[in-house]
Amino acid sequence: MNAWRVAVALSLLLLSGCLVTLNDPIPANEAAPIPLLGEWSRKDEWGERYYLDITRAGSNLYEARTYKGSPDNLDSEVKYGFTVARHGRRWYLSAGLPQSLGGNFAIAGFELTVDSELLVYTLDVDRILQELEAGTLQGKTVDTQQGEGVLISSPLDTLFAYLDDQANSDVFIEAARYQRVGP
Repeated sequence: MNAWRVAVALSLLLLSGCLVTLNDPIPANEAAPIPLLGEWSRKDEWGERYYLDITRAGSNLYEARTYKGSPDNLDSEVKYGFTVARHGRRWYLSAGLPQSLGGNFAIAGFELTVDSELLVYTLDVDRILQELEAGTLQGKTVDTQQGEGVLISSPLDTLFAYLDDQANSDVFIEAARYQRVGP
């Protein structure tokens, strides 16, 4: 599993290599929490600073713009559209992936803390593979340039019920931790 370098909607998609994906995005039926919008930053394990700017792109559609080093570094800019949904106590997002990462739509979780942090969680591919083998979820493995991933074919309601179950909370892996930029 290679590390993804540039982030997706919340650093989300280019951070941890292998992904859990869906055939279709989360439907744009729900608005994101207002505090999600705005500018965020983080330093990676090598001390490099990354910025994330999240804006509204339409009715319940959002765009994450990521860049490395400084907001003026347009050469490193990557944009991703995404949708969100809240199920149980958790927020989820899905964002389209380029073909080099298998296409489809990555799914991740996120949390906004009282300390003005944005936490982004990916799903543990190995754990999801175990659930496929056990028949809890339906899907198949997908090979990408970044390594093996999983394409879930279970209905979203089934997937969300699995993810919302506290017994499965260890399926979430923290991928990025951002701090709010500015006041």
